Amino acid sequence: MSLDVDIPDPPALDRPQDPGDYDAVDEPEYRSGDNTPHEALATFLQEGAWEDGFNEWRDDTYMTVDEFRLVRDRGLIDEFDFYWNMATEDVGYQAPTVPTDLAPPSGDPLERGERQGIDEELDDLGRTVSDVLETEYINRSGEEFGFFSDY
Repeated sequence: MSLDVDIPDPPALDRPQDPGDYDAVDEPEYRSGDNTPHEALATFLQEGAWEDGFNEWRDDTYMTVDEFRLVRDRGLIDEFDFYWNMATEDVGYQAPTVPTDLAPPSGDPLERGERQGIDEELDDLGRTVSDVLETEYINRSGEEFGFFSDY
């Protein structure tokens, strides 16, 4: 199944970060307080990682166009966040949670099972974009882009 929708703008990544709050990332033993990796991820998302991950996800998602419109219109896409743990070279993510009062314009709030299905699809989108960032955008050696030597 493929979701036939326009790719939304990538999330802004402008929230404070606590590495323990992210899925698919090992929490570092110490934190530097440096926001540079977060800014680099935002740049990667703008430069194509979001589009690449979204395209990969939408080819396999079970989310419907109407469900996606609800998610987009409620602003849930911008609630995604990503965390780059440079020490372990992994990227974690936070996917938004569907609010209990999410409802189509002409109906009652979604049933629990419907919300859970959307939550699972949003989690899958976060995991897919995280994987794209790790495998296609972060230079592991750091020599070409200087990420590990400058940051």
